[in-house]
Amino acid sequence: MAKIIVFQFFHLKYRQLFIHLSIYFVYFVVNHQKGINMAKKKKEKKGGKRMKKKELVELIISYFRIRPTESINLKQLFQGLKLTTHPLKMLCAEIIEEMAEDNFLIETEKGRYKLNDKGQILTGTFQRKSNGKNLFIPDEGGEPIFVAERNSAHAMNNDKVKISLCAKRKRHELEGQVIEILQRAETNFVGTLKVSKNYAFLLTETNTLANDIFIPKEKLKGGKDGDKAVVKIIEWPEEAKNPFGEVVDILGKAGDNTTEMHAILAEYGLPYTYPQNVEAAADKLSAEITPEDYAEREDFRDVVTFTIDPKDAKDFDDALSIRQLKPGLWEVGVHIADVSHYVKEGSIIDKEAAKRATSVYLVDRTIPMLPERLCNFICSLRPDEEKLAYSVIFDMNEKAEVKNYRICHTVIRSNRRFTYEEAQNIIETGEGDYKEEVLELNRLAQILREKRLAAGAINFDRCEVKFEIDEKGKPVSVYFKVSKEANKLIEEFMLLANRTVAEHIGKVPKNRKPKVFPYRIHDLPDPDKLDNLNQFIARFGYKIRTGGSKNEVSKSINRLLGDIEGKKEQNLIETVSLRAMQKARYSIYNIGHYGLAFDFYTHFTSPIRRYPDLMVHRLLTRYLAGGRTAQADKYETLCEHSSAMEQTAASAERASIKYKQVEFMSERIGQVFEGVISGVTEWGLYVEINENKCEGMIPMRDLGNDYYEFDEKNYCLIGRRFHRKFSLGDPVKIKVARANLEKKQLDFTLADE
Repeated sequence: MAKIIVFQFFHLKYRQLFIHLSIYFVYFVVNHQKGINMAKKKKEKKGGKRMKKKELVELIISYFRIRPTESINLKQLFQGLKLTTHPLKMLCAEIIEEMAEDNFLIETEKGRYKLNDKGQILTGTFQRKSNGKNLFIPDEGGEPIFVAERNSAHAMNNDKVKISLCAKRKRHELEGQVIEILQRAETNFVGTLKVSKNYAFLLTETNTLANDIFIPKEKLKGGKDGDKAVVKIIEWPEEAKNPFGEVVDILGKAGDNTTEMHAILAEYGLPYTYPQNVEAAADKLSAEITPEDYAEREDFRDVVTFTIDPKDAKDFDDALSIRQLKPGLWEVGVHIADVSHYVKEGSIIDKEAAKRATSVYLVDRTIPMLPERLCNFICSLRPDEEKLAYSVIFDMNEKAEVKNYRICHTVIRSNRRFTYEEAQNIIETGEGDYKEEVLELNRLAQILREKRLAAGAINFDRCEVKFEIDEKGKPVSVYFKVSKEANKLIEEFMLLANRTVAEHIGKVPKNRKPKVFPYRIHDLPDPDKLDNLNQFIARFGYKIRTGGSKNEVSKSINRLLGDIEGKKEQNLIETVSLRAMQKARYSIYNIGHYGLAFDFYTHFTSPIRRYPDLMVHRLLTRYLAGGRTAQADKYETLCEHSSAMEQTAASAERASIKYKQVEFMSERIGQVFEGVISGVTEWGLYVEINENKCEGMIPMRDLGNDYYEFDEKNYCLIGRRFHRKFSLGDPVKIKVARANLEKKQLDFTLADE
């Protein structure tokens, strides 16, 4: 700021001269400043504008990120970012030094820098979220990395992608940007068509896509407004808000039972029809048992044999036989449908079975792994029909000790098909067909169970929610399937056969390497989850051991399960306890089965509905004949696929139950029920109704005239004004407010509000 010093001039002409000079000086200063401003504007046009350090850091990161393999010197960087002023160049050089110190950049040679791609460029799986909070799951493990929508490159859920880290610097939150989509996942979506004159949209309820899918009229495949459809995304232009799709299949009118069940299957990528060429191949298979088959198999046709299954079962894949060899010694046969005799490895039927990996059991239907002719007719151990079986034959004494066993191919003939209810009636009354055989098998099974629990097996007896369905698929009532002695009889002998087969292959002398074999494995519980479980059950006055030997921990969990039996908190604590356990899975690398307390365990007893059992049958036959070990990579890949498909099928089964629960409750809007708080979140309370186990949510907005704060540590909501507290496990009375079938969602309100 110019300072003008005024001198006192006594002479008038000097006074006037000073005035003229002052005016000229002011004019000069003003115009000089204009010249500076114009020069600055010119420089700004040339890329020399002022910039904050944070902005420049982001520009530099972006510049290196899109050139992950290039070594760049400062001159290139100045030119690339159009940094023309000396201060900006100095600031850039300073930032580059900091980035090199932070290991974000590496100096490849004097004055040349490159993105430190070790840990900066990652490959993994993209998880799209409808709320825009997308995640990247690194292949190498570690914490998920946030990917903003603007940095997603329109990657879809479960795409294999390559990302670069947007900030791997000190005091910077880790973020990723998708730089390459390596492999597209399935991009099919299920929803309801909204069709207008010239175009259509698929309205989805998925939690992975925020926007509806635009469908050009020529891609509708005859779909009409209100149809449920499967749509494939064909492109997502960079500038477009909505992805573009085409109709793959029309499932039917929304709300129709078969349409909705098929929609659930399609949503999880599961098949809802069986390929005609595979069914045609099954139709050509002969069910005849040849003289050669009889000659090379043990004949059990004259031994008392029967199946015990659910009343609606059609695929009978296991049967039991029993006869007394001498006083105090019983021969018990566990006979399994010999699927591998009919389904040859590499055949068209085998390829489809491997792809499906499991049968799927929805509320009102079964989606089989094998064509119907195989699973319900040729292989099924139906009564009064001679069938080929793969059997484990046990010689057992009165104490249920196995004195000897053999694994062999057999021919059997089932004398009777029992439902669980019929077998249970014999156990309870001592009367009925083959009562001596059923009662003896039950006595032996009870001893086997006692031994298993004593060895540390965990006793989870979960009741299952079942529906009575009318001819249109509508649920008319809810009931609970409880495991009784008849169920446990079958369970114990299947467990014994599975363990025996696994030990037969896996238990080898120390100096010998076991052959490749699929095991059913179950790891120890996560210690942190056990601690959380212990803190949770302490609220109800219970405790478990979280340390010590695995046997001590499992026994304390069994004590807990026994203590809560019949209590109102039983279902809740059982659910939370199950979540603390690891998930069982398939692998050729055996670590034992923690939940069953077995060192060796596999799945041998259900080849009609599980692909790992079929793999076990084939390898068992190969090894019993002296064959060489199988290829490890091939079978581990099949194990991983089978584990993944098992989880997917379970998710679809749960979704079908949830759909039927919402459908059932939709006719009970306004009714009041007793329930228990089964979940506490920052957005509301989940409540499970006592009489039918249907679960719904009370949104936070419907909790009354107060502001509630979420106490995550203590699983509760506390009102700020009136201090009312809602805790996990608390009994509440609710009114059914809304039922949204599309979202499979129930909303409740408090009945006393």
